[in-house]
Amino acid sequence: MQNSIGLDFGTTNTVATIINASGEAEALNFNHEGESFDAFRSVLCFWQTFDDPDAAHTRVEAGPWAIDEFLELGGDCRFIQSFKTFAASSLFTDTSIHGRRYKFEDLLAAFLRVVSRHAGAEFPKRVVVGRPVRFAGAAPDEALARTRYEAALRAVGFEEIHHVYEPVAAAYFFAQRLNADATILVADFGGGTSDFSVVRFTRGADSLGYMPLAHSGVGVAGDAFDCRIIDQVIARAFGKGSEYMSWGKILPVPNGYFTKFSRWNELSVMRHSRDYRDLQQLERTSLTPEKIRAFLNFLDADAGYEMNRAVSAAKLQLSQADSATLSLHVAGVDIEREIKRADFEKWIAPELEEIGTAVDRALAQAGLKEGEIDRVFLTGGSSFVPAVRRQFEARFGAEKIETGDQLVSIAYGLALIAKEERVGRWAA
Repeated sequence: MQNSIGLDFGTTNTVATIINASGEAEALNFNHEGESFDAFRSVLCFWQTFDDPDAAHTRVEAGPWAIDEFLELGGDCRFIQSFKTFAASSLFTDTSIHGRRYKFEDLLAAFLRVVSRHAGAEFPKRVVVGRPVRFAGAAPDEALARTRYEAALRAVGFEEIHHVYEPVAAAYFFAQRLNADATILVADFGGGTSDFSVVRFTRGADSLGYMPLAHSGVGVAGDAFDCRIIDQVIARAFGKGSEYMSWGKILPVPNGYFTKFSRWNELSVMRHSRDYRDLQQLERTSLTPEKIRAFLNFLDADAGYEMNRAVSAAKLQLSQADSATLSLHVAGVDIEREIKRADFEKWIAPELEEIGTAVDRALAQAGLKEGEIDRVFLTGGSSFVPAVRRQFEARFGAEKIETGDQLVSIAYGLALIAKEERVGRWAA
């Protein structure tokens, strides 16, 4: 492997990149059951084996291999997803997995070791790692997140560590195509956060001048869009918004039963919780018992992953057409619901408003108006959502909007920055 690497550790996916022999950024590639991919799912699965009769051994997998183990073992394993959202949380100290306490840095180090194993190569000593402008959470502690990142990175062998804002890395990647000076707004839509940077690039004879003007971020992105679909379609098919009879009174079904839908792996735990027993009681008094029964069947089938796939497929379809069908058929649960793009856009209106406010902050910090932005580069999975793109076209003009390599642009930019002699000038 090269002497440096770019690492885009994301809430949903992780991409690692190097500079190839031609001097171009290249993503590490993986192969799972004949399918080749660059974006490695940011999930972990821990389980125990008992090959040694005297002691259990804890094993760990990541990416699609972790999902395989989860689907096979179900409640007999510990599945963890979106763990990047805990990076800056002082409330998260550690979690117990098969009798051992794991801090955030332990989880990240375990994940990176599996990534390295499946890539078939050891990591080099130098890494340029991306970080969001604003970490997820109500009161994110950026210093804590940085400390945790560095502890994990050093644990897997990195010695020289540089942190770069994710939208800055995307901006650097995009700037390679510039043939004139330009002020760029980069909008990076990840799984857990949306980040924005305003950067001024100047083209020199043999170098690229860079001046950061503003950075802002907000803790909403693709996962929040998924949750809106789940809330409006799936949770309502399972009784959200319905009513039940209690002591002669008609009462609403508590929303608390549906909070775990935001992380589908937590639904496996719900099968063995008090909530499950309460739902069994609720079925007897519900005014729509068939919905509560469908919820119980769903939990019995441990169908959270199938739900996640169905929601992702519907969201992707809504990016390409005016309507989509959310289709979920498993273990007696039958949901076949057409979703209009117009309805989906109404559901995500609060998130779109927060994104617009974050852009306002970036422009104000830079002291610029929309007309003073030369180009707008949209990256990340949710940049495919038409309502997101229209929001930026309306503000800056469709002719200024650029996209491309939405899922790997940050990682490519990190690799390109890693080969620079003065990496420090890009550091967050």
